[in-house]
Amino acid sequence: MKTSSLQVWAATTFIAVLPNIACQAADSAMSIPRIEGQPALADFSDMRPTSSLARSMNKAENFVQREPYPGEASAQRTEAYIGYDDENLYVVFLAFDESPELIRSNMAARENIGQDDHVGFMVDTFNNQRSAFAFYSNSRGIQLDMRWAEGSGRRAGFDSTFDAVWFSEGKSNDQGYMVLITVPMRSLRFGESDEQMWRVQFNRQITRYGEQSFWPEYSIDVEGRLNQAGLLSGITNVSSGNNYQVIPFLFARELDALDEAALGGPKFNQSSEQEVGVDAKFVFNDSWALDLTLNPDFSQIESDQPQVTVNERFEVQFPERRPFFIENANFFSTDSILVFTRRIVDPEGGIRLTGREGDYGFGGILINDIAPGLNRETTDPLNGKKANIAILRGFKDFGNQDRWGFLATERQLGDGYNRVVSLDNRIKFTDNWFTQMQLVGTESEPSNGGEVTTGYQRNIMFNREGRTYTNHTHFIETTSDFRTELGFQNRYFKPNTSGMHQTSTFNLYPEESAINRWRVTGRGVYLEDMKGAKIYSELSPQVDVRYETTGINARWTDYTEMVQPGQFPGVTTMRSYAYDNWQIGFDNRTFEALRINANYREGTTLNLVPKIGNPPSVADTRRIDLNVLLRPTQQLSIANTYFLTELDTLIGERVFSNEIFRSNWNYQFTKELSLRFIAQYDNTEAGPATRLEDDTNLNFDVLLRYVINPWSAFYLGYNSNQSNFDVIDFEGELELITANELRRDGDQFFVKFSYLFQR
Repeated sequence: MKTSSLQVWAATTFIAVLPNIACQAADSAMSIPRIEGQPALADFSDMRPTSSLARSMNKAENFVQREPYPGEASAQRTEAYIGYDDENLYVVFLAFDESPELIRSNMAARENIGQDDHVGFMVDTFNNQRSAFAFYSNSRGIQLDMRWAEGSGRRAGFDSTFDAVWFSEGKSNDQGYMVLITVPMRSLRFGESDEQMWRVQFNRQITRYGEQSFWPEYSIDVEGRLNQAGLLSGITNVSSGNNYQVIPFLFARELDALDEAALGGPKFNQSSEQEVGVDAKFVFNDSWALDLTLNPDFSQIESDQPQVTVNERFEVQFPERRPFFIENANFFSTDSILVFTRRIVDPEGGIRLTGREGDYGFGGILINDIAPGLNRETTDPLNGKKANIAILRGFKDFGNQDRWGFLATERQLGDGYNRVVSLDNRIKFTDNWFTQMQLVGTESEPSNGGEVTTGYQRNIMFNREGRTYTNHTHFIETTSDFRTELGFQNRYFKPNTSGMHQTSTFNLYPEESAINRWRVTGRGVYLEDMKGAKIYSELSPQVDVRYETTGINARWTDYTEMVQPGQFPGVTTMRSYAYDNWQIGFDNRTFEALRINANYREGTTLNLVPKIGNPPSVADTRRIDLNVLLRPTQQLSIANTYFLTELDTLIGERVFSNEIFRSNWNYQFTKELSLRFIAQYDNTEAGPATRLEDDTNLNFDVLLRYVINPWSAFYLGYNSNQSNFDVIDFEGELELITANELRRDGDQFFVKFSYLFQR
C-alpha cells in the first residue's frame, strides 16, 4: 500500500516533538472507614463534626484550583467527609464562604445547577482510570449526575445522559453551606471482590470567581483526570447485589396534524395514540447489567436544542437521550463514530448486555427498527420491513490508561446488509502524550440486492495535554465504498477522503494581572480524495483572553473547498472555491441573574443552496449566535437563544436570511415540581439567488413535570405548531402552497407516566 506524504509528515512531526522524559504525578490516597449508622447534616452542626459518627468519617481538605489560577489554594475552605456501610456511600461537604450572601444557589430542575455554586465527587469504582461516576449538588440539594470517560472521542468527557438513583440534601448557614450525598451501592458498578480499591476526586465550584478546585490536585500539567484522582482504600465486603429495576410506562396523546400526502389532497387528521411498555434492568455480579425493553419508551419529552441547518453541507448531530441506550454508553464509543444510536428510530424490542470483569469489558445490543418499512408504497419491496441490528463490543485495559478494543455491527434490511468491524487502541506514552488508532472495515449490499462493496478507514491521532502547550494531530483516510449505516460521519470521516487536521495551543498565565490566561491557537486542515486531489483546506489562528468570569476570543479562518462532479446538479468538473471570515466571541457570568455567550462572524462562505441549475458560489455572510440566561428569581430561569445567518452574493443580491429565536421559561415550584414553556420561531426568507423558499415556523411547548427520580415521573404537555402555508382548490384537487400568513399545521396534547420498581 502506498504511503502518502501526509502519513510521513504525521509520523515525523510526532517523533520530533515527543519528549524524552516526563514527570510522573504523585498519587494521593485516603482510607474510607466503615461507619455505624447513617450520617445527617445535624451531625455537622456549626460546620464541624459534632457527633461521634461524624468524627469517625475520614476528611479531605486543602482543595487546589485548576481554574482560574492553576495550582493555587482555593479562595474558600472546603472539607469533604467520607464513609460507607453495607448499603451506601456517604459524602458530606462543608463549603465555607466568607461572604455567604454571595453564594449562588437556585431552585432549579434536576441537572441544571451548572451556573450555581456546587460541590460533588467522582468515583472510579474499578480503579482502571478510564471512567467514573460523578455526583454533584448545589446548596439546596438539587442533583446533577454524569458519567466521565477518559479519552478524546465524542463520548469522552462528561456524559450528562447518565442517570442514577441517589439522595442529596443541602443547607445554608452564616458560614457557607453543607451538602450530604448518599449513593446506594446498588446504583454503582464495581468488581466482585472482598476488598475494593477505588479512586476518588472531590470538587467545588465557586461561580463568582470562575473557580474549580479539587482534592487531590487536578493539574493541567498532566494529561488525564482519573490518573490524578486519589486512591481510596478500606472498602471491604460490599456488593451492589443482584438487583433489578423495572420501569413500566404509559404514554398517550391526542394529535391533530396536517397530512400533506392524504388521498385527495392535504387535510387535517385527528388521531389518538396510546403506548404501554416496559424497560427492565437486571444487575448481577456487581458489574454486569442486562437491559430489556418491550415497546420501548422512546418518546422524547425534552426538545433538542436549536441548531442551524440551512446551508450546511454535512449532517448535524443531536445527542442521544433515550434511557435504553444510556447504561455504559461509552463502552460503544470509538473515535470514529460507528454506533450513533439515533439511527435506530422506532424499535419494537431489544436486549442489551454491558459489564466488566477485571481488565476486560463487554457490550452487546440486539434490537430491531420498524421505521425503514413505514410510510412506503404497497408495491415497495421494503413496505413493512424491519431493520435487524446487532452490535458487539469488547476491550481490554492495560498499563497506564491503555486499551485495545474491537467493535462489530450489522444492520440487515430486506435483502441487504451493512457490516462493520473495527480494531482500536489508546496508548499513553508519557504524562502528557498519548495516541489513539483505529482500523475499520465495512461490507455492504443494497437492501434491494445488488453489488457487494467493501471499504476501509484508517484513523491515527496524537495528542498532548499540558499547562503551556497542547497538541492535536489527526490523520484519517476513508475509501470511497466505506459505509456505516449506524454511524455518524462529519467532514473528516466522509468516504473518499484522506487528510489531516492539526491544532496547537500555547497558554500564558500572567502574574499580578486581571487577565488569568492568554491562549494562542493555530489550526490547520488539509484533505484530499483517494486519488490525491485536494478537496479542502483550512488555516485558522485564534487568540483567547480569559478573566475570572469573562472570556474574549478572536479568530480568522481561510478556506479552500472543492466541489466534485456529481455532488451538485450542474457540476461536471472539479470546482475550487476560496473564502475567508473572521469571528469574535464573548462570554460573561459575573452576575448571578445574567449569563451571556455571544459570537459574531463576518466574511465570505460557500453558497450551497444556489438557484436550480446553478453551481455553488462564494457569497458574503454574517452570522450572530447569542445565548442569554436570565434568573429574575431563584425559582425562575429564562434561557434565550438567537441565531441569525445571512448570505448575499458578491454583487449584493440576497441569497437568504435565516433567524431562529427560542425562549425557554422554567419555574421550579419544588425540587420535584416544575412548569416549563418554550416558544421557538424559525424563519427563512429566500432571495432571488437561491432555490430555497420562504419558510416560517412558530412552535409553542408547555410541559408540567413532577420528577421523583429519573424514572419515576409524570409529564403533562401541550405542543402547537404554525407554518406559512395555505390549502387551495386547484381544478378540483386540494394543493398546498406557500403563504405569507402563519396557520396552524398541528397540535398535540400528551401525558406520560413512568415509575421505578427497584430491589
